[in-house]
Amino acid sequence: MKQYFALLLPAAMLCAAALFSGCDSARISEQHYDITEGKWYEDSVARFPFRIEDPAQAADISYNVRSTDKYPYYNLYVTYYLEDSAGRLLSSRLHDIRLADPVTGEPYGEGIGDIYDLKVRAIQNVKFPYKGNYTLKVKQYMRENPLAGIEAIGIRVAKAGEE
Repeated sequence: MKQYFALLLPAAMLCAAALFSGCDSARISEQHYDITEGKWYEDSVARFPFRIEDPAQAADISYNVRSTDKYPYYNLYVTYYLEDSAGRLLSSRLHDIRLADPVTGEPYGEGIGDIYDLKVRAIQNVKFPYKGNYTLKVKQYMRENPLAGIEAIGIRVAKAGEE
């Protein structure tokens, strides 16, 4: 019996590793930027470098926002700057991310205790001009310095339409 167990254990571990690593085949990159002491300063820029291997494959980019119930607004304005490896600006836009219902104040996303995580689409169906390295920079644009109640901002780059 011990012999069978000795043979099955490595195979089971290999199968489990393959199962867990293959669960998110759409993901190209996923990163987050922790905001020190929950105070996001106007001049603090969250930088997210990522690599595109297949420029023929369109991608969707989403924000991942972690906020607390101490955040005083129902929305969050951020500006993104998408740059190529030479630092050339490919696109930029101001986004209004709704973190809570404006009438009831009920937070959107998933929460545990006083922390809420929300995923929101930022750029849909983007095509990159070539294989290589890119950077998405994100800044808060709420004009409150520092902006309290935002714990982290992140991005997810995934194959378009596969999320």
